[in-house]
Amino acid sequence: MALSFLDRSHTIAPANWSRWLIPPAALAVHLSIGQAYAWSVFKPPLEKTLGLTGTQSALPFQLGIVMLGLSAAFGGTLVERNGPRWAMFVSMTCFASGFLVSALGVATSQYWLVVLGYGFIGGIGLGIGYISPVSTLIKWFPDRPGMATGIAIMGFGGGALIASPWSSQMLESFGVTTGGIAATFLVHGLVYAVFMSLGVLLVRVPADGWRPAGWKPKEHNGNAMITAANVSAKNAIKTPQFWCLWVVLCFNVTAGIGILEKAAPMIGDFFKQTGAPVGTAAAAGFVALLSLCNMLGRFVWSSTSDLVGRKNIYRLYLGVGALLYLVIALAQNSSKLLFVLCAVVILSFYGGGFATVPAYLKDLFGTYQVGAIHGRLLTAWSTAGVLGPLIVNAVADSQKTVGKQGPDLYITSFYIMIGLLVIGFVANELVRPVNPRFHEPAQLAVSERKAA
Repeated sequence: MALSFLDRSHTIAPANWSRWLIPPAALAVHLSIGQAYAWSVFKPPLEKTLGLTGTQSALPFQLGIVMLGLSAAFGGTLVERNGPRWAMFVSMTCFASGFLVSALGVATSQYWLVVLGYGFIGGIGLGIGYISPVSTLIKWFPDRPGMATGIAIMGFGGGALIASPWSSQMLESFGVTTGGIAATFLVHGLVYAVFMSLGVLLVRVPADGWRPAGWKPKEHNGNAMITAANVSAKNAIKTPQFWCLWVVLCFNVTAGIGILEKAAPMIGDFFKQTGAPVGTAAAAGFVALLSLCNMLGRFVWSSTSDLVGRKNIYRLYLGVGALLYLVIALAQNSSKLLFVLCAVVILSFYGGGFATVPAYLKDLFGTYQVGAIHGRLLTAWSTAGVLGPLIVNAVADSQKTVGKQGPDLYITSFYIMIGLLVIGFVANELVRPVNPRFHEPAQLAVSERKAA
């Protein structure tokens, strides 16, 4: 059968296969699905043409993030069983189809089809696509797992850097009408299908027992916060450490995603009443800048965590993040530069939180089933995907009903974000080494190291 091409057995690399071909395969998927971070570019056109509120126009993005977390949490076993080519093909099919269904929805003024297409169908593509390149890269680069993970996760964070100006230009070319938005969605679906298929064709898995030439697994260094034991996914969710990290990830993501989802209209509203209002093109550029810092933060901050420790780096994300929100709330629209600087650092912490959490999980729970534990933890992302946009959009909509404008639309939601970050900071402080009663038998740790 033609679909046998997707089987894991057909993706085992020959002996002379270069592992450096795998990062481009991963990037082909992650740069594509990272378009989700550019959703705010579509919000004003959709609100204008379909008569939506800010809360309503956020629904496709919110549902997409929910489905990302759920499909990552429950699809991880299928991804490992069927292999990365199957996973990338499923991701490509769902993600591209989501745009096509959305195009139909806008063309017929049936907004529920946009929510179904981009949010539900496309969201499944997001989740399956997010986890498949990461696990594959780690297998190919056991000697450089941080670098390997950073490549893929940076790609996801940087997807909007390409998509934001591209989407803005297409909307300008096709027109901000139902026909123009539908045409833009259609082009997105077709182009991403072609680009992601490159990853499907290129990806391979290493043969059993393969190792990089001259590489030997390193022993644990004895750090109290870095365990030499292993905890199963079933036991991990019974530990307070897992749920503390769930709160940490959820609230760190909520604080960042609230800005990211509404970035383009937010900066426009903030400075509309000043002598230097922000135009459409500049707002799209702001989205792209946030995407760049989101992407760079994933590499820079996660690499820094190797030097200062995971707990300390989350103190930075959460503590300094709360202070930056306070600066924005107090300064309001007095300085465009200050607003942009605070926002980009907050988004770098947002990206850094994603990239650092797999290492934090590995430190606490060991390497055994850490992928499955990570998948379960991503339900925090699903929750934050609803919580962040809901807070920002609901507060802004309620302020509009009482005649508020400019920064007043967002200040209340910024104070809410400060409170959430403080709660996350406290949760991070409560993280301690996992109680030995949750550890797997010692023989398992030995067998895992031998199989690495």
